[in-house]
Amino acid sequence: MLPPDPTSVRMPPDLLVHARSAKGFMPEDEGALLHRWARVQLAHGPVLEVGTYCGRSAIWLGGAAREVGGTVFTVDHHRGSEENQAGWEHHDDSLVDPELGLMDTLPTFRRTIADAGLEEHVVAVVGRSGTVSRWWRTPLSLLFIDGGHGVEPARTDFRGWAHWVMADGLLVVHDVFPDPADGGRPPYEDIYLPALASGSFTEVEALGSMRVLRRTTGGAGDPLA
Repeated sequence: MLPPDPTSVRMPPDLLVHARSAKGFMPEDEGALLHRWARVQLAHGPVLEVGTYCGRSAIWLGGAAREVGGTVFTVDHHRGSEENQAGWEHHDDSLVDPELGLMDTLPTFRRTIADAGLEEHVVAVVGRSGTVSRWWRTPLSLLFIDGGHGVEPARTDFRGWAHWVMADGLLVVHDVFPDPADGGRPPYEDIYLPALASGSFTEVEALGSMRVLRRTTGGAGDPLA
């Protein structure tokens, strides 16, 4: 299957405003990729995102769900990834709970999705990826992994979720940098490469740091080779 034509599938203008203004790190062209692939896949089952942060990418996915029907689940503990903590490059003081002194992106996410009018289409699952995935049993038409970028979080996300992608479903991975000079290694080394090496996935599109892989052998729940 060829990638959806970006000239014929565009984010609705009202949601594009919200996607552009939401806190987050998703470039617009990569968000548009999520939106157009989700429009195709949602006819076959739910979409699940690992790594919610404040909801920017969830708007791109939720926009597709609003247009064609279906549901987007987004999983996050909302305490921030390693790179979001105090002293790190992507820390935002405005997202710290003043009483607990901990990151808490959930209130911002909820406002973001409510303001965009997507509460009926985007469902927040609050918990650690590894904990939630152990109890998950629903086949996924599209899995988007954009969680913690350390080695163990990346491995946990891949091992916990990738086998729930249905036959002909998609695994989409963000921040894949083949050249070490461009960015961190775990999404590339611990998600993208293992997915290809499993023989269960075939790459169908690459844009920026985004990689789209289709499940070409096995089905949801089957272990990856």
